[in-house]
Amino acid sequence: MRYTAIKTTANQERTVANLVELAVKKQGLKVYSILAPKELKGYIILESENFDDAIRAIKGVPHVKGVVKKEVSFADIQHYLTPKRAVEQLKEGYTVEVTVGPFKGERGIVKRVDSTRNEITIELLEAVVPIPVTVKAENVRVVDKKEV
Repeated sequence: MRYTAIKTTANQERTVANLVELAVKKQGLKVYSILAPKELKGYIILESENFDDAIRAIKGVPHVKGVVKKEVSFADIQHYLTPKRAVEQLKEGYTVEVTVGPFKGERGIVKRVDSTRNEITIELLEAVVPIPVTVKAENVRVVDKKEV
């Protein structure tokens, strides 16, 4: 098993991954997985039987800029495979928008983060009187990351 990093045009990682998948299926190559995490701009990772299969999979694919010659270890990519809890990505002072529930569409400032309960307390921006509202961390999306 070998992990190979492929350099791509920025913001074209998903496109390259989809085209590589089609090439792998068409040619019957031994590429077992294609990893294109959002946090890794300009690269995708191929898991293949050998280096040659990875090279054949990307041959002629648009937006491929090159191959990192050094082999990537599993330890290098393991943290991309474990999902982060939503609460771990939020901090006090972030502006968020509620995505579900009675406050859907409302924006607020994060006032408190409770990691153990996976909840945050926000203060709604449009409210006449500042009201603290506690919501599940996965029910909001970050609008602005300015911390207070």
